[in-house]
Amino acid sequence: MPVAIITGASKGLGRALAEALAARGWDLVLDARTAEVLQETAAGLRMYGTRVTAVPGDVTDAGHRSGLVAAAWQLGGVDLLVSNASALGAEPLVRLDALPPAGLRRALEVNVVAALGLVQEALPLLRASGAGTVITVSSDAAAEPYETWGGYGASKAALDHLAAVLGTEEPGLRVWAVDPGDMGTDLYAAAVPDDDDPRPTPASVVPAFLRLLDERPASGRYGAVSLLEGRR
Repeated sequence: MPVAIITGASKGLGRALAEALAARGWDLVLDARTAEVLQETAAGLRMYGTRVTAVPGDVTDAGHRSGLVAAAWQLGGVDLLVSNASALGAEPLVRLDALPPAGLRRALEVNVVAALGLVQEALPLLRASGAGTVITVSSDAAAEPYETWGGYGASKAALDHLAAVLGTEEPGLRVWAVDPGDMGTDLYAAAVPDDDDPRPTPASVVPAFLRLLDERPASGRYGAVSLLEGRR
């Protein structure tokens, strides 16, 4: 069966996507920082009858990234790598004049540097897959100047560019940066805790990711809303 590595997979979009793939028979290697929650997620996904390996840790740790790829190799390789783990840079979000440099560094380390490091670690197995795919989870904030979202948005814009270049450099792979749009997640709640407006569930945007996997369009940046509406 195909094998996917998904970071930030204990809850939110990562968990929803992992569940959809498990239902399709994918074997999974899952990452998150909170071991107990990750193990609970993995146990639930094993009910689908697939192999699920939980590897708790921090994606900024090179040894942890190596462990994720090694776990996937034990399952047969890497067909899909989803960089979903994200850091905001400040919780709640603040304007740029108050953004701590350490927070910006953390956002860049998690959202950009670690994502590239994991790709580099997994690249030999992705190339060998025959259908190797990389998905980087983007954001509206990567393209729009929303107040207080500057640090996070800058990190996601950098990730978008890395994904675009990787798609050019690795024509044998599919590399998709996907903007999932608004979602009701713990990350959003931490970013804007005073916003009580209802938002779509992460599970509601997963069909957009599945459409990409089914149709395998050219590498590029895609919006979940457009994909769900039948557009690209």
